Amino acid sequence: MIAPFEPRHPADAARLIAGYPLAWLISRAFHSSPLPLIAETDDNGAIVALFGHCGRRNPLVADFRADPRGLALFNGPQGYVSPELLSKPDWAPTWNYAVLRFTVDVEFVENETRDAVERLVHAMEGDRWSTDRVGPRYDAMLDQIIAFRAHVVSAEHSFKLGQDESATGLAEIVAAHPDRTLAAWMEEQTRP
Repeated sequence: MIAPFEPRHPADAARLIAGYPLAWLISRAFHSSPLPLIAETDDNGAIVALFGHCGRRNPLVADFRADPRGLALFNGPQGYVSPELLSKPDWAPTWNYAVLRFTVDVEFVENETRDAVERLVHAMEGDRWSTDRVGPRYDAMLDQIIAFRAHVVSAEHSFKLGQDESATGLAEIVAAHPDRTLAAWMEEQTRP
């Protein structure tokens, strides 16, 4: 049985990252940067690593070279749920959200820097744009960044998306919530 606020399937966490790739990457020295990351998964869809890149001058580079342990925090769909959405007069407001927290060990993979940029561009642009358009500046830009793979040590996920609501209350929230993306996640994560 799935815990009340756990994702229904391991692939749901990877899907959240694909839709909301900007994470806070935090070192033990408390330096942090918002960085877009790509989930790398095993055959069951569980996230085993987060792949990305950052500027070589980012304080995280020195931090993770000294101590590779850190955190990666993702915020997915989220929003306030007003009592006005329900017909039950004694219902109290709440906040629904889907968040991911990973304890990671960061490994710099300098020889994968070009791949890190290309994979991110493809994830964000598909075939609409290519780094070829940057021209000769591209190699100079690559010299200023470094790729990393954040290997997952442990993960904590909280998909608080109405699982504790009555079927009637949940249906009312999903039907009336102004954030249709959040409503869709709520509907999907609470299906029997």
